[in-house]
Amino acid sequence: MTNCLGCGAKLQNVDVSKPGYTKKLDNKFCERCFQIKHYNKYSFVNKSNDDYLKIVNDISKTNDLVILVTDFLNLYNLDSLNLDNPILLVFTKRDLFPRNFDEDYFLKKLNYNLNIVSKLFVCSKNNYNLDLLYKKINEYKKSENVYVVGYTNAGKSTLINKMIKNYSSMEGNITTSVLPSTTLDLIENRINDDLVLIDTPGLLDEGSMILSADGKLLDKIIPKKEIRPIVFQIKVKQTILIDKLIRLDLNGDNNIIIYTSNALACERFYNNVDKLNDLKFYDVDIKANQDLVIKGIGFIKFKKSCKLHFGIPLDVKYLIRESIV
Repeated sequence: MTNCLGCGAKLQNVDVSKPGYTKKLDNKFCERCFQIKHYNKYSFVNKSNDDYLKIVNDISKTNDLVILVTDFLNLYNLDSLNLDNPILLVFTKRDLFPRNFDEDYFLKKLNYNLNIVSKLFVCSKNNYNLDLLYKKINEYKKSENVYVVGYTNAGKSTLINKMIKNYSSMEGNITTSVLPSTTLDLIENRINDDLVLIDTPGLLDEGSMILSADGKLLDKIIPKKEIRPIVFQIKVKQTILIDKLIRLDLNGDNNIIIYTSNALACERFYNNVDKLNDLKFYDVDIKANQDLVIKGIGFIKFKKSCKLHFGIPLDVKYLIRESIV
């Protein structure tokens, strides 16, 4: 029995409701991947994070190099991964980072309790630093196997597809989608006689908006263009709404910088506003130069300390961290 080249699921022609279904077992792609690729029709697969964490734990038992992939709006929870392997930390989608972003400062500032051998930015769209990544992979790999790991929608499969195109004559075309759980199992991609890049299912980030949003909302919250920070100078009591997703009630004397997809509309109100009252509200103390991270949506940097009343969707979680920019 062979595996789907797009998602890694074992091909089967028995149960249309289960992963890997195809009408003909000699097809290269399952029906689900075929529909995503050709018609952008996505069918949800119910997978738990336990399935994915087991894969990560198995990888940790090897000494193979891991490429840990993340992006600008999702720089958290990396320490929670149970990985003892040497790690290349790769920040994807460089074209979406703010234009005046200082890469060197950022790379020096970010530290995790992982065995990170090197850190770099890449962009699959315009080949930014892919030659450097390929060089580092060959420098640090322990065997021909190199695993590519990251949370869902971090850009893992897109990166591997570009590496296949640039550095391999082998056949391969992993299915990509903005929706979670596109890759379902390990997919081995032979680049050459000495290198196999192994795509892994995207980890499900508990409490992320990405897991509960439909395709239309995902198109808005996942940036397609350079993120342009939105700055608000707060002098008096006011409310800021970020689309229909976030409500911030501020009491004045602060500067905040919002980092989200610019497809999300930001509105400011100086009077009492009766909107987004169905959100789940929290009261937190934020210190100067901390970020309020709303999982799967983005983050807000606060220049000064404040007591904040804010609302977010019920199933979405937040965290507070030292500012990364």
